[in-house]
Amino acid sequence: MNFEIKQAILEKIKEYDRIFLFRHIRNDGDCVGATKGFQALLKATWPEKEIYLIDSDTAAYLAFLGPEDAPVDESLYDDALGIVLDTASEARISNKNYKRCKELIKIDHHIPVETYGDPVWVEEHRSSCCEMIVDFYQTFSDELVLTSEAATYLYTGMVTDSGRFKYDGVNGDTLRAAATLLDAGINTELLYAQLYLEEFSFYKFKAYIYENMQITEHGVAYLYVDKEMQERFNLTLEEASACVNTMDKIRGCISWIVFIDTGNADGAIRVRLRSRFVHINSIAEKHNGGGHACASGATVYSRAEMNMLIRETDALVKEYKETHEDWL
Repeated sequence: MNFEIKQAILEKIKEYDRIFLFRHIRNDGDCVGATKGFQALLKATWPEKEIYLIDSDTAAYLAFLGPEDAPVDESLYDDALGIVLDTASEARISNKNYKRCKELIKIDHHIPVETYGDPVWVEEHRSSCCEMIVDFYQTFSDELVLTSEAATYLYTGMVTDSGRFKYDGVNGDTLRAAATLLDAGINTELLYAQLYLEEFSFYKFKAYIYENMQITEHGVAYLYVDKEMQERFNLTLEEASACVNTMDKIRGCISWIVFIDTGNADGAIRVRLRSRFVHINSIAEKHNGGGHACASGATVYSRAEMNMLIRETDALVKEYKETHEDWL
């Protein structure tokens, strides 16, 4: 079945001379890696085609991957093929000109929340959307050209979305895909330095996290990063969000959450939910969000709603621990 979908996508790509790639708002390594990697793959294969990636919302920590294309006349979208990657719902597509495209394709690995596009290729068991693009290349390697540039973009997305290959969803196919990219030529030492070296000031913030985080009765670690804290440690929203990754090694805690005050007039508080074993995406879906089973995002609009989300997650963790013996 998936071969037929991939074949249909390949034929659509061959059919169009102009293609636009799209990804989600609040982008991360996977959506940036998938779009930039797919663009580089298509350009190397069909240098005569116009392949555009226009998105002004690139996260600061991914700036080393280089800029996107400059905006073009919006009329160019009208007779083009659009391909949306790593985005479960239309509301989260960052460049709204996707609506103007003559046809639209969806390639994603999130739990489906709505259907759009045709063909639609969704494999929620995949560790990243970049892994799907590598699979696409492997399927048609006799026709497609994989450069070291494309491989670097795709490897970036695989590494970041899989937590350096440790999260649920990583399997033999994931590592075989990574091997294909490494064979194409990647400077992994430089890449990891770009991704994981941190400013000394952020280490001070980490110390503050460990002093101020809280843990619920049944094992949910959480922290609220208000505007005062962001200003004190000179944090961007991306850096504040990333602190959720510092809370994942506490024995007894199988879920951890960070709340970030966005400073928006509507009172929006960004939420990053993570877990081990227990699936928390249902909690995110109750609060204007969604995502993967063990890694989701949401938005709440008050401290009361924030506390409600904490209670709901604590109850879910309690139930899981009472019905499973393998949670460590």
